[in-house]
Amino acid sequence: MKVEFFRHSIKEVDIKKVSEVLRSIFLTTGEVVAEFEKRLASYLGSEDVVGVMSCTAGLHLSLLLVDIKPGDEVITTPMSFCATANAILHAGGRPVFVDIEEGTGNINAELIESSINKKTKAILPVHLYGQMCDMVKIKKIADKYGLAVIEDSAHAIEASRNGFKPGMLSDTACFSFYATKSITSGEGGAIATSKKRGEVLRMLRLHGMDKSAADRYTVKYRHWDMPVLGWKYNMDNIQAALLMGQLERIDTMWERRDKIWRTYEEALIGFNDIKIMKTVKDSKHARHLFTVLVKSEKRDFVLNKLQEKDIGVAVNYRPIHLLKYYRETFGYKEGNFPVSEDIGKRTISLPLYPSLKDNEVSYVIETLKSIIKNY
Repeated sequence: MKVEFFRHSIKEVDIKKVSEVLRSIFLTTGEVVAEFEKRLASYLGSEDVVGVMSCTAGLHLSLLLVDIKPGDEVITTPMSFCATANAILHAGGRPVFVDIEEGTGNINAELIESSINKKTKAILPVHLYGQMCDMVKIKKIADKYGLAVIEDSAHAIEASRNGFKPGMLSDTACFSFYATKSITSGEGGAIATSKKRGEVLRMLRLHGMDKSAADRYTVKYRHWDMPVLGWKYNMDNIQAALLMGQLERIDTMWERRDKIWRTYEEALIGFNDIKIMKTVKDSKHARHLFTVLVKSEKRDFVLNKLQEKDIGVAVNYRPIHLLKYYRETFGYKEGNFPVSEDIGKRTISLPLYPSLKDNEVSYVIETLKSIIKNY
């Protein structure tokens, strides 16, 4: 049996929506993007949503929005994809890492305050694997010191905690529609924010121009100006069309992933040499990645054996501070953030997507157990 690590949930109805756009006159940012932004804002309970080319683009623009400049520091986590910290560098700031919680892998909010100094301008938490950070506590710290908060919500579009969704306790929350996300356009992203910030972000995503092509060409021609220096990060109608139907099915797809998650959890919790990441109380976990922790000396052996059995796997993640660029540029070394390093050495992500069949889930479970037993 072959079990892919991920299979998208694009259906014929989604392809039809894209075909309609391709047969139309307007392919770039236009009415379809605007409609998707409106629907996603409604789903998130956000004032506004701005479609962009990637979550990384969203993070970059958000950092520019809150006026990060060279010399400014942004507190974040080393347990994430490198794009999180890279966006801070692209904006001219410096990432300041804070270690994580053992149970969730999220930034440890108890450690944030001790890393704040006069150079600190923002906090950038990451909702790892789909579990939201303690945003109530993070917001309280940010307000105390006058800091901006930007959420990396690439894994957490369906998530909530203590009654709050991503974007409700921050300046912006950034989402990903990359190929392996719960709704996907291959590449793509969005920023949830306020109406006022959304107006600025729409200029920043399109070179800093105050009018888009749709503004200029679908009505009587209007001249444009460039009030700010921006980037080329705008979502197009093709991407938005592909996402529209998936957004309508997002809760149904989450329910199936939740069922698979619980099957994994029930089968593996308490099994020798396997640890499951926890779901905190009063929260809805987005169920983006199901990650198990095994003993560090076994991890690569288990990883390779699963692949030999045609089971797709991933490592989410090697800690950012131990990647070559960060070690050589900032002098990080092993031992700087021990909890992040421990998870980085032990983590294996198993297949988790709506079309995963029950017999495939059983095959993954039994194969993993057998490999661990026979190590």
